[in-house]
Amino acid sequence: MFMAYFVKSFEKDFVLKTIKDKKKVDFQTVDNVLTTKALLPNTLSFGKTKRLACSYIDKNYLKTYRSQGLIFETKQKPDQVYPFDLVVLTNANKLVVQYYRIENNLHEYYGHELLSGFEKFMFGDPQTMIKKIISPKNALELVNAFRKKHGFKLLSKAQFKLVEYNEMIFNKPINIKPVAICGYTKLSKEIAKKYSLPHFRNVKEFYNKTSK
Repeated sequence: MFMAYFVKSFEKDFVLKTIKDKKKVDFQTVDNVLTTKALLPNTLSFGKTKRLACSYIDKNYLKTYRSQGLIFETKQKPDQVYPFDLVVLTNANKLVVQYYRIENNLHEYYGHELLSGFEKFMFGDPQTMIKKIISPKNALELVNAFRKKHGFKLLSKAQFKLVEYNEMIFNKPINIKPVAICGYTKLSKEIAKKYSLPHFRNVKEFYNKTSK
C-alpha cells in the first residue's frame, strides 16, 4: 500500500484556480477539499492532460510552489513524478520564478511545449526519483545540462527556486487524509483551527517536528 506525505500549495485565499477562456478563475476551495477529502485535477498545461500538481515531502525537498497549503496523505500513487517544476523542461525563453508575475497570464505561461527527451526526468514513484536525484542541487546540474543541449539558457541562481520543489502529477481526482495546514498568514491558522488540524509555518517545520 502506498502512503506518503504530500503538500498541495494554495493561493493566498486558499482557493485552487484553473484557466477558463484565458482567465484564471476559482476552481476548488480548501473548505471543499477538507469537507470532501478529495483533490481534483485543475491545471491544463504544457500540452498534457488535466492534472493536479503536488509535492512529495522528503528531507531534501522541503520547499513548496507557494508559501501556504495543505499537507496530506493518500493511498493513490502519482501518475508522473518530476524532481522540479515541469516548466524548466519547456521551450519557454523566459522562466519566471515569482508567481505574481504570471498569475494573470497563466494561459500563456503554461502554453509552452515540452522539449524533446523530457521523459528522462519522469519517474514512476517518488522513492525512485529520490534515489536517482537526491537533492535540488543534483537536479539543477542535470536540468542545466539538458537545457544547454537544447540551446536554452541555464537556470540562474535566482531561478534555483524552480528546482527546490518536486512535482507529483495526478491525472485523476485523489482521495486524501488531511494532515496539517502550513502557512504564515492568519487565514492559514484560522483554517487549521476550523478543521482541528495542526498548523505549521512551513513544510520544513512540519518535517522537523514529525520525522523525529
